[in-house]
Amino acid sequence: MTARVCYLHQPGLVAYAEAWAWQQQLVKRVQSSQYPGDVLLLLEHPPVYTLGKGADTSFLRFKPDQSPYAVYRVERGGEVTFHCPGQLVGYPILDLRYHRQDLHWYLRQLEQVLIDTLKHYHLVGERIPGLTGVWLDGVKVGAIGIKVSRWVTMHGFALNICPDLSGFHRIIPCGITDRPVGSLTQFCPGITVASVQSVLIDAFARVFSLTLQTVADQYR
Repeated sequence: MTARVCYLHQPGLVAYAEAWAWQQQLVKRVQSSQYPGDVLLLLEHPPVYTLGKGADTSFLRFKPDQSPYAVYRVERGGEVTFHCPGQLVGYPILDLRYHRQDLHWYLRQLEQVLIDTLKHYHLVGERIPGLTGVWLDGVKVGAIGIKVSRWVTMHGFALNICPDLSGFHRIIPCGITDRPVGSLTQFCPGITVASVQSVLIDAFARVFSLTLQTVADQYR
């Protein structure tokens, strides 16, 4: 059986609003069968805060209109999180009708992609029962928040590689008060986003049984 094709975009640093609109356009195209496969957007964002559809604003340690960075409430699940350079963000636009129509399965698969990526660096990523994400020695390094509409996914995961974590100090990340946020650089000094990208791409292709095909970024 031939593996389903997934088109990979790696545009570098992209403003959150721009990537959000890009996802929405791709979801419509995949839903209407105007796109010949799945898509993975793999990128970084300038500093920005995002809240899930039902996120509690009490997890912000500032007033939304007084934020040092832009704040967006979006259609994904989950609470508030922070994105910034040094964090690798993945937005899979997958048609789960070609995979498995099971949201629990999909979340666990995204976690597995991150766990397999960490394993490459001899790091043991962990799941915590009842919580979505990936931890290393008790600190959260991988966050996940998704939206699925007509079995097509959007939003996705964020892996902290070498970001400035100070932005997380202004929020209660993911609404979790007793587990700190960390990054891979704490465990692998000198690690870079560029080096992790190729490892994560291989893990993503393997976990979802996809053939990834890199394409030029002509969405702007």
